[in-house]
Formats: sequence, C-alpha cells, structure tokens
Amino acid sequence: MNMALRVYNTETRSKEEFEPVEEGKVGMYVCGPTVYDNCHVGHARSYVAFDVIRRYLKYKGFSVTYIQNFTDVDDKIINRSNERNIPPLVLSEQFIQEYFKDTETLNIEKADVHPKASETIPDMITVIQGLIEKGYAYEVNGSVYFEVEKAKEIFGKLRHQSLEDMKDGARIEVDQEKRSPKDFALWKAAKPDEISWNSPWGDGRPGWHIECSTMSWKYIGRTLDIHGGGMDLIFPHHESEI
Repeated sequence: MNMALRVYNTETRSKEEFEPVEEGKVGMYVCGPTVYDNCHVGHARSYVAFDVIRRYLKYKGFSVTYIQNFTDVDDKIINRSNERNIPPLVLSEQFIQEYFKDTETLNIEKADVHPKASETIPDMITVIQGLIEKGYAYEVNGSVYFEVEKAKEIFGKLRHQSLEDMKDGARIEVDQEKRSPKDFALWKAAKPDEISWNSPWGDGRPGWHIECSTMSWKYIGRTLDIHGGGMDLIFPHHESEI
C-alpha cells in the first residue's frame, strides 16, 4: 500500500507521515454538532472537509470506520427547549433530521455510526466509575469532576500552554465546589425540572467531554487514528477528551 500521505498533527504543529494503529485500517472520529439549532456554513465547511478526507482514505485503499456523534444533551439544548416548551430530546431530534437534510443536499455521506449522547449514557457512567476508582475523579453533591492536576501532563499538549499559565475564571465562572477551578464536570447533578438520568451519584446528566470520549471509545477503541473537529474545540474539548 502506498503510504505517501502526510497529515497535520495539532500536538506537534507539524505535518507527519500518516501511520494508522492497525495497518490498512483507519478509525476516524469527528465531533458532531450540538443540535439545538439549524446548521450554519461553519458546520458545512467542517463536515464537507472530513467527508473528503474519509473518501480519500478509502480511495487510498484503507478500510475506514467513520464515527460522527450528535451532542443531544447540553445546556444550550435545555435552554432552547425551555424557550419553545418542547422536550429536549424531541427538540434535538428535529434538528438531527434537519442536519441530515442539509448534508444530503451537500452530498456528504453518512458516517458508519451517528451515536447520540443520550443513548450512550450507561457507557459514560461506566467510564466515570472507572475514573473515580483510579483516583482521577471525585464526587461532590451529586456531581463528578475530573481532577486535572492528576493528569497535568496532558493538559496543554494541544494548545501548547501549561496549567500554570491558564487563568482561572477567564473562560467560565469559577465553581466553588470543585477542588480546583480547572477541574471539569464528568457528571452534573440534576437541577429542578431538568432532563436527567439515574446514576450511582444521583440523578443528573453527563458533561460534554466525557460524551465524546465514551462514544469514540465504544465504536473505535482506546486509540484513534484521526480525531476531527473545529479549531475552536481544541481547548477545552479535545484536550479534555484525551
């Protein structure tokens, strides 16, 4: 097989020869839309690009497993559902169908699997339990947080900035119940009249980063060959997924 294919690595900021984990096969996960509204031209640009990459890899002879999720559990979805008085999962399903209409018009092929966050929650709970058992996460008042200090060698790898250089409270308001302002939610305790699922820590819903981590792991495995998404997702989303 001709391996004359070079890709840009966000971590090293350089083009490198593409070497898949398993010869001849590519596991490709692309962060899908948060479905609280119709898609815009930025979505179109991103998903056309990754569709072209997937088609090219197949043209080069690779067997490609292409996964693209839908984030259908999210603050924006809950807020929009309250505005329109529509259940969150009903609202998100409407925009998922609109997404497929748009991508079909653009001749974008469907992914091999389009997992939904809402349908993968038991798997997320299992992963969160594992992180707690290994000492990487902790529970407070029904919420579970990832302790960033326990994996400080990871954070900053993609944006090339150390934990010490990060300014607390610059992006989101500091949550006083966390051990560190840098820690992020794996599981969010349910608020009154908010969509929730049962868990060992009480009713709640998953955090954003654990959703994609779990869906990629479930359908591709521990290590991905290609992880795609917009540049605006590099931090905090892609780093936290690691």
